Amino acid sequence: MLRLYVTVMSHADLTGRVLVTGAAGFIGSHLCRRLLSDGAQVRALDNLSTGTEASIADIMHSERFEFTLGDVREQKQVESLLDGSTAVFHLAANPEVRAALSDGEIDFEQNLRSTHVLLEAMRAKSWRGTLIFTSTSTVYGDATQLPTPEKYGPLVPISMYGATKLGCEALITANSHLLGLKACIFRFANVVGPGSGHGVIHDFLTKLSQNPARLEVLGDGTQTKSYIYIEDCIDAFIHATKHGDENPGIYNVGTDDQTDVKTIANIVIQEMGLRDVQIGFKPGPEGRGWPGDVKHMLLDISKLRTLGWSPRYRSTDAVRKATEQLVKEGKHE
Repeated sequence: MLRLYVTVMSHADLTGRVLVTGAAGFIGSHLCRRLLSDGAQVRALDNLSTGTEASIADIMHSERFEFTLGDVREQKQVESLLDGSTAVFHLAANPEVRAALSDGEIDFEQNLRSTHVLLEAMRAKSWRGTLIFTSTSTVYGDATQLPTPEKYGPLVPISMYGATKLGCEALITANSHLLGLKACIFRFANVVGPGSGHGVIHDFLTKLSQNPARLEVLGDGTQTKSYIYIEDCIDAFIHATKHGDENPGIYNVGTDDQTDVKTIANIVIQEMGLRDVQIGFKPGPEGRGWPGDVKHMLLDISKLRTLGWSPRYRSTDAVRKATEQLVKEGKHE
């Protein structure tokens, strides 16, 4: 288990020039809009491997928004974007947990290596701002303690996604001491909302668009997890970045409750206006959706609550609101 030596951290200023990696992705695009609305100047970096220009089309021509088509693994490019930036939100990563089942390099390259290159760029520039990293609940693996607090251990991830995200955390915490960086790490539950192009809701919508009479569910349907609405998610890590005093600070971001996959399937069916849908289950090992799928997840969010943040939506409400908006978008069709 990684042992952290906590020091007091001065609060980050997010009203100046801020760099966002992975800015054209689901969470990144929502973050950029929020930062702009808060008065920041946003430098956005994305290679568009999974993100899209369409997701940031509405802010592309803002005078305070600067988009760079590039890759966080290109160190010199990152060094130039660090000049004048007071904070970096590092979101660039592989967004799909299952991707490693068919591509063994993707998590290493897009998660671990990209974080290493970013940190080396910071070392080369003697950069001393605030680094905010989006990690994941999957670093806990099959936690035996639910809700799971940030101090839970040992951390034994069961997917390459979780393993490489935990590796990123270790690199960041080490460099926060070696380089004098201020670091905030956020372990997200499942984030849902408009613009999402992966995850269980998107999967169900796509399948039902192709065959409205039958829905195949990966797993036995009893998988229970927390789902947080995108606006709550953005609020959480901006709030903690501004008000948290620990360095490095590690925070769980989620809800106080869970919902199961069967419930999500029924919500999607209802929101699509379908009836008499046959639901079939395809259980993986131990009823999981696939090898590496954490079957039960619930994060302890009391640490964030002590800073004055709490989610507005419970898991089921977040799923329903996100499904309603994704149905209206119609991008799954």
